[in-house]
Amino acid sequence: MSHQSARRGPPAASSHKRYGRLTAVLGPTNTGKTHFAIERMLAHRSGMIGLPLRLLAREVFDKIVRVKGAAHCALITGEERVVPPHPLYFVCTVEAMPVDIPVAFLAVDEIQLATDLERGHVFTDRLVNARGEEETMWLGALTMKGAISRIAPDAHFITRPRFSDLAYAGPKKLSRLPRRSAIVAFSVEDVYGLADTIRSQRGGAAVVLGALSPRTRNAQVSLYQSGEVDFLIATDAIGMGINMDVDHVAFAARDKFDGVTIRPLRAEEIGQIAGRAGRYMNDGTFGVTGDADPFDAELVEQVENHRYDPVKVLQWRNSALDFSSLEALLGSLDAPPPARGLVKARPASDHFTLQTLAHDEEIRALTPAPAALRLLWQACQLPDFRKLTPDEHSQLVGQIFRHLISEEGVLPEDWLTRQIARLDVVDGDVDTLSGRIAQIRTWTYAAHKQGWTRDPAHWQGITRAVEDRLSDALHERLSQRFIDRRTALLMRHLRDEEHLALSLDDSGAVSLGSENVGKLDGFHFAPDPRAEGIHGRTLRAAALKGLEGEIIARARALIAAGDEAIHVSEHGRLWWSGAAVGRLSAGPHPLTPVVELFADELLKGDLRESVQKRLTDWVAAHITAVLEPLVPLRNAAEARTLPGGGTLPGPSRGLAFQLAEALGSIERKSPALPHDVRGAAQVLRPFGVRVGWHSVYLPRLIKPEPAGLAALLWAIHAKLEGIPPPPQPGLTSFSISKNDDFEVPDAFLAAAFYRRLGARAVRLDILERMETVLVDAAKLKKSADEVLNVLVSLLGCGQSDAIAVVKLLGWRRETHESKTSDTTIALSVWQRAKGGRKRHQRSGTPVKPDSPFARLADLIDVD
Repeated sequence: MSHQSARRGPPAASSHKRYGRLTAVLGPTNTGKTHFAIERMLAHRSGMIGLPLRLLAREVFDKIVRVKGAAHCALITGEERVVPPHPLYFVCTVEAMPVDIPVAFLAVDEIQLATDLERGHVFTDRLVNARGEEETMWLGALTMKGAISRIAPDAHFITRPRFSDLAYAGPKKLSRLPRRSAIVAFSVEDVYGLADTIRSQRGGAAVVLGALSPRTRNAQVSLYQSGEVDFLIATDAIGMGINMDVDHVAFAARDKFDGVTIRPLRAEEIGQIAGRAGRYMNDGTFGVTGDADPFDAELVEQVENHRYDPVKVLQWRNSALDFSSLEALLGSLDAPPPARGLVKARPASDHFTLQTLAHDEEIRALTPAPAALRLLWQACQLPDFRKLTPDEHSQLVGQIFRHLISEEGVLPEDWLTRQIARLDVVDGDVDTLSGRIAQIRTWTYAAHKQGWTRDPAHWQGITRAVEDRLSDALHERLSQRFIDRRTALLMRHLRDEEHLALSLDDSGAVSLGSENVGKLDGFHFAPDPRAEGIHGRTLRAAALKGLEGEIIARARALIAAGDEAIHVSEHGRLWWSGAAVGRLSAGPHPLTPVVELFADELLKGDLRESVQKRLTDWVAAHITAVLEPLVPLRNAAEARTLPGGGTLPGPSRGLAFQLAEALGSIERKSPALPHDVRGAAQVLRPFGVRVGWHSVYLPRLIKPEPAGLAALLWAIHAKLEGIPPPPQPGLTSFSISKNDDFEVPDAFLAAAFYRRLGARAVRLDILERMETVLVDAAKLKKSADEVLNVLVSLLGCGQSDAIAVVKLLGWRRETHESKTSDTTIALSVWQRAKGGRKRHQRSGTPVKPDSPFARLADLIDVD
């Protein structure tokens, strides 16, 4: 719910004040976007950041207090307000951002929530209206890029790749889930049911629900982070920035209630939640458990590669409200969106409450003036923490408003005391305490609203103390219910190894007795960092003694596995059975990378060599299959003969070598090409080699899979420190934004079959089609605007971007006079600029100008 009343429109549209640079930092989870924004904010003289959760706001606030000091930092949420006399940095929930306070830097996190049916209009309002004087930064998913370009055409984009791989591990039973797993459900009943099961089967679990108070959630997360429990049962509340060391995310359901209906999770929602697996450089996995159906291959590919459908529309609600009358206020809330790409949000809780109270004659009589209406609207924005019926919530809001509009002008202290006192009871079960916390949050919110109480600090202290007592009691009840604490220490048995029973679950987690001592990830054993000192070394040594049989079994299984069981990620890692077992590194040629095996001394001898050979053979076969016919072309060049027989001429052999070295495409302007490039290419026709206007290339490789693999192989051979993600499938061209972390090399784009033209990368086949369109249009004197529409369609961009590309290709507009019997018409056409691209020399017999083959010669020979 937006807390704002009437406010300005978009800064650029309504003010002559110039605002600073606008940057959108986009990417999947685990890319360090929020950390990056905090660093940028603290580098400015002042700043404000809006975050999606109260819990995350508190975490960030505590972090910047340690850096800048409490005197300079403010925390503003709906239920918490810590504001020193002269703060410089504001950490807020997005709903509570005081955007009328000028700051040098302003950031909004998780901006893809602008599509959320409940809260989306608030995020959209911040995107449209909130700016920093020197810099504005938006953080979120890559799916928002198009929507941002419509809202802010001058936005600067930074795309941050994920630090680690995320891989699908398939379905697993609850009893076989790996330790350090988060299990996700979408109702309180399901979360508690799963926690009960985990307690009985695996010893215990922490729980995280959106309805828990921050204090309770922090305590539960600490249980998990400390290692006291190895499982976390949560709702999708964990998907928004709560930082935990999760190795695996298991979905216990694939449907959720979105406030209106039960619907399947969207791919990007699954990716947001699954992305919590893996921290920083540690890889993560995801899958399903319980009764949830396995994910299909297409969905897995989307999540593993973080490729989702772009956002089409954003939720919007008018924030320039009319308080001249109750009808005018309701009418302004129902105003239609002002621009394409925005859709009017369904009535939120505050809007519905206002509609309900508008039918109360007493309320209408109390709101004759704008000031009274503003107060009513402020009361309507009280969140429905209790989650009761809308009518019950409206009754509470109406009661609060009547107190605020009375002569006393504040909530009566005796009435407020009674409301709070009946909640200050720590007896009861989990559900009872959860209900009381939801109710006390109402009065915590009221205590932080300016003007609602006579002594805000007094009531803030009372409500916070009651909420803390209830939160501590709830944490204790949750721990008692869902954790079976061990009463015996494994260390008592260290002297008697026969008491130690080694066990290994499906994920590779290694246990001795009831103690987790590490994880066998593929063929590498990673000791548990919590097992320290001599006792820890003893436990690890004991574990290693029992793992030899498992290593042998895994090695034999990999050697016998089908090709479909192995795959390579966009980071160049080789995955098998949910674990990274190796990676590609630079070899003597881009098409022959070296396989580095992820294995320690447990895998040795002939078995190690066999595993190495299996992975090396798989890589060679995969490259040959996906990049066909590039590998046969290289082989033909080395053998000096064609597959069907015959000697490969020198120029053709040289061209074949160059194409293999460049992974399938060479620019025509390359001085290394043979003088008679067409003659050389004609011999290589069986391999599909084509000579175009701008490139010599293999058209069959211009598909997402081969192009992505070719780009990866180039990056590995070039020993690129950070491998960029391949271009999104289906893009005929895309804008190349300079990234503050790294810039995508031209050679990487070329390996993916794109060419850089100014600020845009254009796919090779589209580049060739553009040139053909321009040549034909020049010959036929077609209208420049008509041709431009065709080029815009080919490139999938705006006219200004298309014109820039055309000019870089050496074309410009000229006015051509066309005479008819009566008049002379001035027609704008495209013509090749003087001093532009020249024709390549042709070999053989020249074609006569009046020959019917003259135009064909032009098409195949003009550069």
